[in-house]
Amino acid sequence: MPFKMGPWEIALILVIILIVFGVGKLPQVGNAIGKGIRSFKKGQAGEDEEEKDKKTVAASPKKTTRKKAAKS
Repeated sequence: MPFKMGPWEIALILVIILIVFGVGKLPQVGNAIGKGIRSFKKGQAGEDEEEKDKKTVAASPKKTTRKKAAKS
């Protein structure tokens, strides 16, 4: 492994992050990182779902729907 990090190195990184962002901003930073990871996972899963949907739509016959005229 190119990066061998022990407990002291991890603690040092956490202290530097605490100094840079401050105590008040840490929850916001964590929230933003969490949303980014969730979005990334949904994006990966969404591509798979889109491919399945395209295959399903191509295989199934098209249905026509009529829109009702708005009465005024």
